[in-house]
Amino acid sequence: MIRVKILVEGQTEETFVRDVLAPYYARRQIFVTPIIVLTSPCNKGGITSYGKVRRQLIRLCRQDRGAVITTMFDLYGLPMDFPGRQDAVYPANGNGEQKADFLEDRMTVDIGEGNLMPHLSVHEFEALLFVEPEKFSDWFDDDGPIEQLRQIRAQAGGLPEQINDNPITAPSKRIMALMPHYKKPLHGPLIAKDIGLDAMRQACPHFNAWLQRLDQLAT
Repeated sequence: MIRVKILVEGQTEETFVRDVLAPYYARRQIFVTPIIVLTSPCNKGGITSYGKVRRQLIRLCRQDRGAVITTMFDLYGLPMDFPGRQDAVYPANGNGEQKADFLEDRMTVDIGEGNLMPHLSVHEFEALLFVEPEKFSDWFDDDGPIEQLRQIRAQAGGLPEQINDNPITAPSKRIMALMPHYKKPLHGPLIAKDIGLDAMRQACPHFNAWLQRLDQLAT
């Protein structure tokens, strides 16, 4: 039995892993479990500092050496104390995929555990929802914002992961500006499930590269 434990940023990612990734991989005999990052004794979710994440990752890696430990954290809003963020060679002017690859490599070195497989979402979970904006229509009555979501994707060259990480124009900020009733923990995973992993993998290269590494565990 192949076990994968995913340390996730919050409830939205936990539900996505449980309802979308886990069933997909269970058919391949890969059993995926989400774990929400603990930020304080009474609060779960959100990446407030790398130090807190680091301790949890090392503990997970050492508690179950037979499992693969991976992550689903947003590149957008990542704390500055993450390894590599302040390196002189950090690709600050690169695209999201280049930044994520760089930081994932630095995290691998810093944690130093052989069963760790870091992953950062480019630029955040909501980028996956731009794969098929029309799926929002099942949850919202107004089609006007859906057309605007399509235009945002087109402006990013048709690549949802290239929608930038500016505090105003990040994927989640754009969705909420157009659809104030959007509730990330509720609507996000449901829309993602409607879109499906195959469509997401085709449109999101960095997300697909992560799943390819998970696919290889079965072989």
